[in-house]
Amino acid sequence: MDGVLVRGGQPIPGSVDYVAALVATGKPFQIFTNNSRFTPEDHAERLTAIGFPVAPEHIYTSALATARFVELQKPGSSAYVIGDHGLVEALRCAGCRITEFSPDFVVLGDTTSYHYNQIAAGAELVAKGAWFLATNPDATGPTERGFHPACGAVAALIEKATGRQPYFVGKPNPFMMRSALDRLGVSAADTILVGDRMDTDVVAGLESGLKTALVLTGVSTRADMERFPFRPDHVIERLADLGKVIMMK
Repeated sequence: MDGVLVRGGQPIPGSVDYVAALVATGKPFQIFTNNSRFTPEDHAERLTAIGFPVAPEHIYTSALATARFVELQKPGSSAYVIGDHGLVEALRCAGCRITEFSPDFVVLGDTTSYHYNQIAAGAELVAKGAWFLATNPDATGPTERGFHPACGAVAALIEKATGRQPYFVGKPNPFMMRSALDRLGVSAADTILVGDRMDTDVVAGLESGLKTALVLTGVSTRADMERFPFRPDHVIERLADLGKVIMMK
């Protein structure tokens, strides 16, 4: 989403028309985000407000992937949640009970206001044996004032305090990719992942057997590519240029 469709809260030139073409031709697609703060309805409303013709079913978040993981691992389980309403809603919809009393999982997600008491309570529960999950490994997140510590940074704090490593469900974990493919009912061989980061998007597509395209409208640059021992299948200036390298049949 960020860096591919939008930048600074505004559409990247050509991205609205490209998504509109996908919708018009009935091409199955998912808009990925590691941001677990918001529900798909929230994300869709924010995108439609700036011109994207998308619906909630087009959005796949790390919160949804985490809820699916919990549902598969232990149906009807319970969780102590450190995060925003998008994560809480996803877990509840997956049949997970939210509690602070002897939960099966401690689930950490994104929020703009991490409270020390919640982090301390989560660490105590993890130390006592609760399974430790985190929606994504992103160490920082953008704000109007710059970057602030995000899910990955807070997860490191709890890990340091407890000696228990979290399991990160979101990008670049292939689990998120496979879950989205199942949701779409398509195969990896027939799918391309378009992202702006070598370290999450491109490696996630590679490890999941998808074709990959790196767009240069976000984080990674052509120079950054040299730091990694792998390459995307395509490098394009922006999403609107994707049709130049793949055929939309």
